[in-house]
Amino acid sequence: MSVQDIDRADFVKRWEEWHRAKDEELAAPHGFLAVTGLHWLGPEPARFADAPGAWSATADGVVVDLAEGEELDVDGTAVRGRYAFGTIPERAGRYAGWGDAVLEVARRGGHDILRPRHPDNLLRTSFRYTPAYDPDPRWVVTGRFLPFAQPRPVAVGAAVEGLEHVYDSPGQVEFELAGERHRLTVFPASAPGSLMVLFTDTTSGVTTYAANRSLRIAAPGPDGMVTLDFNRAVNLPCAYTDLATCPLPPAENRLPVAIEAGERIPLERGGRP
Repeated sequence: MSVQDIDRADFVKRWEEWHRAKDEELAAPHGFLAVTGLHWLGPEPARFADAPGAWSATADGVVVDLAEGEELDVDGTAVRGRYAFGTIPERAGRYAGWGDAVLEVARRGGHDILRPRHPDNLLRTSFRYTPAYDPDPRWVVTGRFLPFAQPRPVAVGAAVEGLEHVYDSPGQVEFELAGERHRLTVFPASAPGSLMVLFTDTTSGVTTYAANRSLRIAAPGPDGMVTLDFNRAVNLPCAYTDLATCPLPPAENRLPVAIEAGERIPLERGGRP
């Protein structure tokens, strides 16, 4: 299908619905804008102003010791005293309720963390919307998935200095823009067979967030063909807050072209409406 064949009114409507839903998820009562702290857990129990209990990372996983009168809700069960969350896999997490807050216990870059999420956090309550380029069908391009013989571990940096993320990459996607051919290393996404790409381009640090943007790609077809809709390139949480551990793109994913599509620098980081 060519750009001329696309119903532009329907294209814009579907993009607006998608972008509104994305912002609503971000600013939900316990969405990422509700995060009030990024606490790195160690072997010595530590208390934090935005969460109950004394938290530690042990050989058996994350443990919290709740004082008299302190209580958490874990999977619908009231928890008092000492509670072990167990070993949490990389990039996974568990959640506990505390009043109207939710406490995220997670593992990032080989480290256990605690991230409380409070609905009254100013970053969330003052959020309006994420600026973005006007949707344009010309930024929908067809590419081809080029699988590796075996998934390759790819180490990338993070928004937190000194932290490293490792992903198993299944391959690359190849596509053309303005007559130039480009390749991007991709990582698995949440839906079966789908892909995720982290990238920067020459708008990064100018009109779009400097560190990264992310794009989801539906599972390749039987012929390996994929569709990249750069109108749906999104900011990661680190674009809004320093309390995120977002991965950075691998070096080969720094595009030497201007992708004037998708989300722009958030208002919270000085972006323009």
